[in-house]
Amino acid sequence: MFCIVKTQELIVTNISQLENSQKIKGVFWQWIKFISKLTAIAIVMLLVLRELLFSGAYLPVEKPYKNPIFDMHCHTAGIGAGESGCFVSKELKNNFRFKIYLKAFGVTLPEVEAKGDRILMERLAGRLKESQRVGGAIILAMDGVIDNQGNLDSERTEFYVPNEFVARETSKYSNLYFGASVNPNRPDALERLQWAKENGALLVKWLPSIQYIDPANRSYEPFYKKLVELDLPLLTHAGQERSFTHARDDLADPVRLKLPLDLGVNVIVAHAASTGKNEGQEDIDRLIGMLESYPNLYSDISSMTQINKPGYLRQALKEKRFKGKLLYGSDFPLINTAAVSPWYFPLNLTREQMQFIAAIENPWDRDVALKEALGVSSEIFSKPSDFFGITW
Repeated sequence: MFCIVKTQELIVTNISQLENSQKIKGVFWQWIKFISKLTAIAIVMLLVLRELLFSGAYLPVEKPYKNPIFDMHCHTAGIGAGESGCFVSKELKNNFRFKIYLKAFGVTLPEVEAKGDRILMERLAGRLKESQRVGGAIILAMDGVIDNQGNLDSERTEFYVPNEFVARETSKYSNLYFGASVNPNRPDALERLQWAKENGALLVKWLPSIQYIDPANRSYEPFYKKLVELDLPLLTHAGQERSFTHARDDLADPVRLKLPLDLGVNVIVAHAASTGKNEGQEDIDRLIGMLESYPNLYSDISSMTQINKPGYLRQALKEKRFKGKLLYGSDFPLINTAAVSPWYFPLNLTREQMQFIAAIENPWDRDVALKEALGVSSEIFSKPSDFFGITW
């Protein structure tokens, strides 16, 4: 009798649980249907808004530029493998960005450790050779922070790529060119500039916010005069810097560049000073306000299609004062990361354009196609070759 009662209780309990389960499933599916309807409504609204707000390219799209394009802003890096002299700070190496950068270069950490940092140059040259649009690139060295004794401060340096390494490796490839980097706080900065010029450097690169360089420092006047003497342009970052783990953005104020400009240095401001503010004013607006006063002031359009820089490329292309002053640059490897995609421009590109560009395998060809579709002119694509005297 006890067994019968228990069996009945078990059956009743199971039936009750089943009914509750069915109720829960019913509520669950009701929520799924509700969310699905909301999603469908949201998609329809986005499509309607896209049709209403679609504006197309920033400027009328020209026919594709037929000649090889010269990329005047391309990075390399290294961990010191193969006695390159490069290094990356522990902070950056442990940061999520490190793996992203390795993937963008098309290498793995074990590969670099086994074959040396030169493999990054090898991959760069190989991918450039495969490009149908870009024929060559300046590969940038990166000097570090210099302490009060005039020595490299490895504790405060985010990453370091010595001139000797870049000069040696770029000389091995016909499509790679040497871009030097010299911190003016070095006691032998002028001698380093002379060495760079004699070893084929086409420019000098600064990233003031992580190298702790104040371009307005009047003690740099001999350095600037040496740049003029050697006919070495200064490519310097301006605007906010978020590719590294720390930065002093006040040092990247374009207004601080008036001293080298007044002394006759040809200054190329990277990324048109996109993002960042100083004294309550957008850095790009501070740069634009200087363009007419300085015929030796230029800018590049590298990294200006990144998702964190909406509207800046449009502003640069439509600003008349930038006419004749913009140069094509890629900022590789950033163009080969999720930070850049044609899918970020649904109000400027058609679905067919976004699909076509996204399917382009070569990162330089993809970068050129995206910028071309947004209205970057042939003049901008041709400018670096003319500026640096590159003939194909």
